[in-house]
Amino acid sequence: MTASRRSTLWASALGKRSGQVRPNLWDCCHDPSSIPSTEQRFVQTGVSWDSFQAIQRGFADSPGVRLFYYQGELEILSTSPEHEIVKGNLGYLLEDYLLNQGIEFVSTGSFSQEKEAIASVQADESYCFGEKKRIPDLAIEVMFMSGGPDKLRRYPALGVPEVWFWEEGQIRLYQLDGASYQPAATSQFIPGIDLRKLTQCVAIESRLQAVRAFRAEA
Repeated sequence: MTASRRSTLWASALGKRSGQVRPNLWDCCHDPSSIPSTEQRFVQTGVSWDSFQAIQRGFADSPGVRLFYYQGELEILSTSPEHEIVKGNLGYLLEDYLLNQGIEFVSTGSFSQEKEAIASVQADESYCFGEKKRIPDLAIEVMFMSGGPDKLRRYPALGVPEVWFWEEGQIRLYQLDGASYQPAATSQFIPGIDLRKLTQCVAIESRLQAVRAFRAEA
């Protein structure tokens, strides 16, 4: 897609008028490569599903950028190196534990989970247990900016049974109970995992040291 075509697409998708779209959000949509490397979050309300899908296509080749949508609200998140360290360690250590415990799983990564015209989520990591499913059993988001409970409201529409948020050095678990989520102390899919130890180890920059610390006996 040419820069001119992308500019036209963004203007059409966001309904750009004077004062209507925040300058930073417009800049990042006009040129995804302009998003700074530090963690940034841009939110725009009043976005239609068709407009969201157009923006989604425009960012398809932009690594480090995640898009979220819920009932007309668009969120664009650019991740930081620190975010990617925690995300990478969390996924690696979790999978290491699952393999050692002989738990059958399918890693579905950060693929978009969607319910048309209502919600779209790109979790940092997601897993199906037993076999691959259309909607994963577990979704995990790493957050360096506040908003965990606010982000949780997107998930009931998708029907994800369990959601984890890593935020402020803690892992918080939520499990779907009817039409809403309730806090949980343990995972229904990963029995016996030491969440306190996992939380401490994912923040270690060295992957080797993180793995050694996680595997070490208490």
